[in-house]
Amino acid sequence: MKKLAVIILAAGKGVRMKSDLPKVFHKLVGKPLLQHVLEVVKKLDPEKVCVVVGYQKELITDYFKDWGLDFVVQAEQLGTGHAVMQAKDCLKDFDGTVLVLAGDVPLLSEQSLKKLVEFHKKHNAAVTDLTAELPDAGNYGRIIRKPSGELIKIVEKKDASAEELKIKEFNSGTFCFDKKALFEALAEVKAENVQQEYYLTDTVEICKNKNLPVYAFKINNASEVLGVNTKDQLADLAKLISS
Repeated sequence: MKKLAVIILAAGKGVRMKSDLPKVFHKLVGKPLLQHVLEVVKKLDPEKVCVVVGYQKELITDYFKDWGLDFVVQAEQLGTGHAVMQAKDCLKDFDGTVLVLAGDVPLLSEQSLKKLVEFHKKHNAAVTDLTAELPDAGNYGRIIRKPSGELIKIVEKKDASAEELKIKEFNSGTFCFDKKALFEALAEVKAENVQQEYYLTDTVEICKNKNLPVYAFKINNASEVLGVNTKDQLADLAKLISS
């Protein structure tokens, strides 16, 4: 896994957790969610790990102070694209593949992440979106792609047609990027949406418009990409781990 850097998004409060703790600091089987992510990332032996912190950042930076991480601060939570932009200086001397992970998605396996990175490199992709399938993809963005894996677009639920809503493959929010393509695309992302946030997913369309290769890589086990937004979801993941 040479020439790999990782950005982990861990700045959010997680309002729906109804707690004062940062979302990634909630514990799953005795360890913070973020620790589960970091333990898998360490197995990939990346050159650099940049963790984007914000809400109650001191809790996180102090707990993980001996982990050899680079912490970068997202002072205002202005979306996933904005969060990744904060890591630009952290990676100024790095050139290669950048893996972007959410700190509240604790079950991704080393094997799945290695396969994603290998697929991304093999296809010389600018962006590779990690995807999975569920019988009902619910609120997730749907994946429109070619059989080869080439990604046509990600359609958010609210923008999807009745036909597109039948698609079972969804965007997991985990991505591989070519570093240069990532930050050039992020410079073009605009906050022209209801939330007035900068979305990381917008980089897919930006790269496609530049005729850069953009792919989707599907893993078989959808439970690996389940995130945590509520205490109920946290309890569900705990059951999943212990079953």
